[in-house]
Amino acid sequence: MNFLNKFRIRKAWQKTAALLSLTSCFLLAATPAFAHHALDGKTPSNFFEGFLSGLAHPIIGLDHFAIVVSIGLLAAIHSQGIFIPISFLLTAMLGTSLHLAGASIPGIELLVTGSILLFGLLLVKLDRCKVKLLIGLAAIAGLLHGYAYGEAIFGAKMMPLLAYLAGFTVIQIVVSLIAFVIAKAILSRQKLEQQAEKFRSAGFVIFGIGFAFFASQLVEALLPLPNG
Repeated sequence: MNFLNKFRIRKAWQKTAALLSLTSCFLLAATPAFAHHALDGKTPSNFFEGFLSGLAHPIIGLDHFAIVVSIGLLAAIHSQGIFIPISFLLTAMLGTSLHLAGASIPGIELLVTGSILLFGLLLVKLDRCKVKLLIGLAAIAGLLHGYAYGEAIFGAKMMPLLAYLAGFTVIQIVVSLIAFVIAKAILSRQKLEQQAEKFRSAGFVIFGIGFAFFASQLVEALLPLPNG
């Protein structure tokens, strides 16, 4: 039995190493960007453009998409977990507001990446943290990601700004709810202990995404591309 467990653990880590390598290569081939735009960098000028940009931002940005999925999965695993995505969504709007108000958060890219790595690890290890702690961590992550969202709308007028906030809130609710429902469906068939491998696999993927973004940032810092 011990040999079988060791074999499974070694196989899981081999898959993780391969995933990290593939994801890193994919993201290193592109210029990393934490401000994702549905309008090719253009600041939204009306309600429709603002709402469209808000809807697209967490989907276009793989980093943001990964954290929202992890939030939904953790919500399904833990009792009273529904407060985890609620916390994330509320502070994401606060983070965007802070950015638009001119507040500065040094090293935001690394902090955003760190939140992805953390939530990936929480899924990999499936630690039974108290839900209050997870709510607090989700609140911090939401603040950081919301601040990053603010870059796409900076300088916009009030109407497209409100539409943007509505758009990215709606899409995050949808994505986290889909992850929540899928996870609950998995758990309804068997106990968490029996389905742990599926959640750990998701955690490996999310951790791999975070690691790849961190690596791409590091490469960009050490070997910046020439302008023009």
